[in-house]
Amino acid sequence: MTDWEYYPQALEQAVRYTWQTTGGVPILVTENGIATTDDTRRSDYTRTALHGLRAAMDDGIDVRGYIHWSLLDNFEWVAGYKPTFGLVAVDRHTFARTPEPSAHWLGALARAGHLTS
Repeated sequence: MTDWEYYPQALEQAVRYTWQTTGGVPILVTENGIATTDDTRRSDYTRTALHGLRAAMDDGIDVRGYIHWSLLDNFEWVAGYKPTFGLVAVDRHTFARTPEPSAHWLGALARAGHLTS
């Protein structure tokens, strides 16, 4: 767990700021997610962030893509393996990979092609 701020609205704000600052260069979101052991919180964070991204797109901002951070729990240089970002949990002893419910939710969203509430 980290002491990092829970602020999913930052994605929309960053996209709007970047759009305005660059004079309208198309945007590709390459990392967005949260480190948490509570996967429900991960889904809620991502849902809120994507609603903000959708609002920015509805206002004409050209967003070309979105990549969630991260598929797998990974190594963070400052905190090691302690923060868990992954849509897929990794057991560090067996290396078994287990999709989290958030992975199934995000996959269903991608297949549907639109964001619901």
